[in-house]
Amino acid sequence: MPQRALPLAKKIYEGYCTYIETFNTYTRLAPLYFAQRNWIAMQLNQRQRLRLYKDLLFHLITIFQEMLGPDSTNREIWSLIRAEYQLMIQGRPDSELSETFFNSVFRKTFPDNFLDEELMYVQAPEISYDFQENSPLLNTYPAKMGLEPIIRQILEDYDLGAPFMDKEQDIKYLIQGVKDVILSRYQVAEDAKTQILKSVFYRNKAAYLIGRTYVGGKWMPFIIPFLHGPKGIFVDTLIFDPHLMSHLFSFTRSYFMVNVEIPSQVIGFLISVIPHKHIHELYNAIGFNKHGKTLFYRDFLNHLRKTEDQFEIAPGIKGMVMTVFTLPSLNIVFKLIKDHFEPPKNMTRQEVREKYKLVSLHDRVGRMADTHEFEHFKIPLSRVSKELMQELRNTTNSLLKISEDYLIIKHLYTERRLIPLNIYLEACSTEAGKKAVEDYGRAILQLAQANIFPGDMMTKNFGLTRQKRVIFYDYDEIEFLEDMNFREKPIAETYEQIYAAEPWYEIHKNDVFPEDFKRWMIGREDLRPHFLSYHQDLFNPAYWNSLKERIAQGELIHAFPYPEEIRFRPFEQD
Repeated sequence: MPQRALPLAKKIYEGYCTYIETFNTYTRLAPLYFAQRNWIAMQLNQRQRLRLYKDLLFHLITIFQEMLGPDSTNREIWSLIRAEYQLMIQGRPDSELSETFFNSVFRKTFPDNFLDEELMYVQAPEISYDFQENSPLLNTYPAKMGLEPIIRQILEDYDLGAPFMDKEQDIKYLIQGVKDVILSRYQVAEDAKTQILKSVFYRNKAAYLIGRTYVGGKWMPFIIPFLHGPKGIFVDTLIFDPHLMSHLFSFTRSYFMVNVEIPSQVIGFLISVIPHKHIHELYNAIGFNKHGKTLFYRDFLNHLRKTEDQFEIAPGIKGMVMTVFTLPSLNIVFKLIKDHFEPPKNMTRQEVREKYKLVSLHDRVGRMADTHEFEHFKIPLSRVSKELMQELRNTTNSLLKISEDYLIIKHLYTERRLIPLNIYLEACSTEAGKKAVEDYGRAILQLAQANIFPGDMMTKNFGLTRQKRVIFYDYDEIEFLEDMNFREKPIAETYEQIYAAEPWYEIHKNDVFPEDFKRWMIGREDLRPHFLSYHQDLFNPAYWNSLKERIAQGELIHAFPYPEEIRFRPFEQD
């Protein structure tokens, strides 16, 4: 049996090496496409990298099952495979990622995909996220160089592959930004210095430098976004606001394309820059979402051990497609696809899963929540409230299995818990409500610019983050904007048309009449007039069709992850 374990372990290791090498190949293409302004290739490259893990895993599992044969449930041989594999990955700078890859192979090969703490890497390995100030991953600029020479050197060190539009003006903007935020508050001591990760972070049509400045006895993090417009590369702004920096790494945004030689060390630097993010969120942000999922699950298990509250039905209007529950002490919701959908829903469970897959591969533009998909998810029975168990039995019974002291759910999605917008609008002040409905409309339009039509745009399908940013989270009716037909409603002219019980004009499957949105979008009397006035484009078919035309022409409409008013050149094209 030991003789069989070595080639099996080697097969997993070879699969992991192929994955990480191909992942890095896709990542290294991002700077090239940025330099070329090849935004279509940039998007395609991002989707290919997202598909990579599952595609390679599917191929490997087929081979692995053939090699194992009837021994796929043999615990002794799996134990030997893991021991051999552990020797192979020992000393790798990305060992934590290789452990997650082993877990994926085990769960896809072993029947029922159950979690086995003896045979899998379930508990956290000893990974250090301590970041050394003299790390070779950083460029360091001592304050004694002087402010202008430092900024000039930064722009010299980070070659983005194309000429600057106006480098001298960029330098002036950055100098003024540092003076306004840092030098207006702090004295520059001899030990002051600036450090920036050598790796550039790429996403959509932007490139970002992530850095920090030691001044006033503490580190002040910052981010410098670059855009590449028709006239050349330019610095778009300088971000010091921790909330904006956190939002750049949000669960609502696509993953960065960034070269990462030692993942744990890059994560360690990001922790020093954005300290309020969970480690699993940061792994997600740099593209290792499968390991992010592993870390999330470890955090979940630790949370269960430290708490005693019960899982319960999530607050808000119950969905027609999903059953949603939560744990009050955890800011996560768990979503299960129902066994049967009430009319007018007429889709299948597989079609719903395809919608969630679409979102996982698409640019979420800061307006759609990221999800993790789990199979055979275990919850202690003692932690499930009676009301929730009854609801699960009534709506998702085919997904449930009781095993000893656990409720096992065959398939679910986890998602960040948000305040449902409809609930928020019931109790908020008029001023707060105006801001929320403005962002609600803005979210819909930004999704449209990313070629996403949300379908069901009722406020119950949107939520608010802690920063009161509106996020869409109900994906079962989303479609590509380019597939929709936006029409003006025909004007009734005859008596029969005016008083017809049903529409007297022909309506096709994907026809949308934006003027109808006015009837149901916002009901509060103190908010409705403001919303209708603020978002007139929402109700104009010509505006929707103009977006369709731009998308059809291959334009990638950039969604800025920071306010327009902080841009150095607000009207400059990206």
